[in-house]
Parts: sequence; C-alpha cells; structure tokens
Amino acid sequence: MLYCCREKLNSMNLLMYMAPIAVVILLPATLLMERNVIAITVALARKDTIVVYYLLFNSSLAYFVNLTNFLVTKHTSALTLQVLGNAKGAVAVVVSIIIFKNPVSLMGMLGYSLTVVGVLLYNESKKGNK
Repeated sequence: MLYCCREKLNSMNLLMYMAPIAVVILLPATLLMERNVIAITVALARKDTIVVYYLLFNSSLAYFVNLTNFLVTKHTSALTLQVLGNAKGAVAVVVSIIIFKNPVSLMGMLGYSLTVVGVLLYNESKKGNK
C-alpha cells in the first residue's frame, strides 16, 4: 500500500496543501490584472508601517476563515456549510439595510425571506434526524 493512501488528510494538512496551490494560481493572476500592485503596496508600507500589520492581520483572518470552513465541513457536512453561507448572506443584507439604509426591491425581499425560510427548514430537518 502506498504511503499517501494511509495518511489521513485533516484540516491543517488540507490547508497546508491548498495554500501554495492558491498562491501559484492567484499571484500571477493578480500581477497580470493589477500590474502596479506591488509598487503601490511597497510605497504604502514605506509611508506608514501600519499597512504591514493590516496585511498580516488580513492574512491571518483569511487563514482562520479557511480553517473554520474545513472544520465545519469535517464536523457537519458540506451542505451545512453551504446553508450557513446562505444564512450569512441574508444576515449581511439585513445589517446593510439597517445600518446603511440600502433599498431592497420586493423581489429581493422575497428572495431573502425564502433563504431564511430554507435555513430554518434545514435546521428543523437536522433536529428531526437526531
């Protein structure tokens, strides 16, 4: 039996293997689409060093978001992660309506209401299975 087949892929290992692949794919795309991004970032960092801390903080948050997604998927299911994402979108819209007074069409309200009903029904079905 091959060594790779005996090894279990946990969340940390998955992230360790996926991060370099993401860099290889996204870095050239970023440099192609935003040609002067490195020069601008270096100039901003030289002007104000807090930019470096913002970048490190943002990178750390992205790492923990990915890790959390993998852990949620491991302990629940991919469907649960998708339902949580839909619920998050609905909550973000409600918050934007409350804080920024963004207008929402009748069709939009109907769609978000349907999303919330779907999340609630999924939650109830999960309770019924236990």
